[in-house]
Amino acid sequence: MELKQTVLGLELGSTRIKAVLLDRQHLPIASGSYEWENQLVNGVWTYSMDAIHTGIRACYADLKRDVKEKFGLELTTVGAVGVSAMMHGYLPFDKDGNQLAEFRTWRNTITGQAAEQLTQLLGFNIPQRWSIAHLYQAILNGETHVKDIAYLTTLAGYIHWKLTGQKVMGVGEASGMFPIDSQALDFDETMVQKFDALLAGKFPWKLRDILPVVKTAGEDAGTLTAGGAFFLDPTGVLQPGAAVAPCEGDAGTGMAATNAVRVRTGNVSAGTSDFAMLVTDHALGVHREIDMVTTPAGAPVAMVHCNNCTSDINAWVNLLCEFADLMGAPQNKGEVFVKLFRKALEGAPDCGGLLSYNYFSGEGVTDLDQGRPVFARKPDADFSLANFMRTHLLSALATLKIGLDILTKEEHLPVDKLYGHGGFFKTPEVGQRMLSAAVGAPVSVMETAGEGGPYGMALLCAYRLWKAEGEALEDYLDDHVFAGAKATTLLADQADIDGFQTFLARYQNAFPVERVATQTL
Repeated sequence: MELKQTVLGLELGSTRIKAVLLDRQHLPIASGSYEWENQLVNGVWTYSMDAIHTGIRACYADLKRDVKEKFGLELTTVGAVGVSAMMHGYLPFDKDGNQLAEFRTWRNTITGQAAEQLTQLLGFNIPQRWSIAHLYQAILNGETHVKDIAYLTTLAGYIHWKLTGQKVMGVGEASGMFPIDSQALDFDETMVQKFDALLAGKFPWKLRDILPVVKTAGEDAGTLTAGGAFFLDPTGVLQPGAAVAPCEGDAGTGMAATNAVRVRTGNVSAGTSDFAMLVTDHALGVHREIDMVTTPAGAPVAMVHCNNCTSDINAWVNLLCEFADLMGAPQNKGEVFVKLFRKALEGAPDCGGLLSYNYFSGEGVTDLDQGRPVFARKPDADFSLANFMRTHLLSALATLKIGLDILTKEEHLPVDKLYGHGGFFKTPEVGQRMLSAAVGAPVSVMETAGEGGPYGMALLCAYRLWKAEGEALEDYLDDHVFAGAKATTLLADQADIDGFQTFLARYQNAFPVERVATQTL
């Protein structure tokens, strides 16, 4: 294996940090991972900087071990490397590189006042998790660190900075910081000026002074420095010099991983959070439930982002595994997931009258600042294991469906077919069939779907390294990566589609239960 003919994608997800190494044929040949979890500290969902550094190094070390075991090689270099992470959030630094506030992640719903005021000011929906909402909320809160900000970035932007020394960011990730002008492929200048006018004279910086430089997929975003190589691999084995792709968010890497960057394509990423992305050829109306972001190439994308997806499922599986341990029959957790997901296929299409709200945290789509997981049933509901599991799977998609209905019914965006990826689709057919029932359209899952975001980031590295001059990202993916890709496509039967609609109606009618839970628990 020629190491310089490989590309490495790293992604810091919500519960796992993952690495995928691809060969010249864009095939995964090695991987690494590290599990971690966010913490709720003083009312803020965060990860400590120590946890960030420890996690990415442990993930890379795991990848190194995999390469050594499979090929007998030390991973001394790669052709290109790129980093992705959970989008949005808030990471401010001063002129000396000191962190000024805790990392405030996408999961926080503490910027409602700022998001509402900025949406009105800019005439553009600013979600609570966007960096600009966090910045303005910090200003409204009178937080003293704001005056000292020299650089505001995201988790992906921070790691990219550590690897390259460059304060740059891919356009898709940047679109989760501040609105993008898809013609200029940069932050929207008119909106930048409105924001600067709002703060005129209050701080020693203007917005562009503290934001990263925007790059599109394929552009030069720096090279791996000696310091960057040592940051990633403190053993000193990794050498500097590799090309580095513009960093991206998990939304952008999800689009790349599912070949859904062309206009009229769409994908659903479903893991700790879930989101649907529909690539459009024009801007849409302002909807609080819909984010307008971009592909890694800068095309506008309508995004329905939900903070909660599989966390409640994971909690119930852990409980059932604990029960198995108690009974003296310990089970492999991966196998438990597969069996329980498959059991859900036996459940009634409408879940037999059971209800679940999977809200570990607040949810912008349904306008909740906090979440409380709730499972509920009427006395005469069909309380079986199959219905129980199906309820939690459909609950994981319910909020997503509420947002998608705005795009399909109010904005008339067509959903001809969706591509699914992420842990929700890991068990063959099950998550795919449930999503198809929710959207009433075919859902395709590629054989690489389980690789997810780091695979998509590695593909963006490949595009950075191996594209022909003038070759568009969508053409590169079509012609070189996915031309012979194996995928399965499923369309749920009408009974499942009707059953989901019945479940969703019950879910929405009973939603006051969740609101009261947040107020009383």
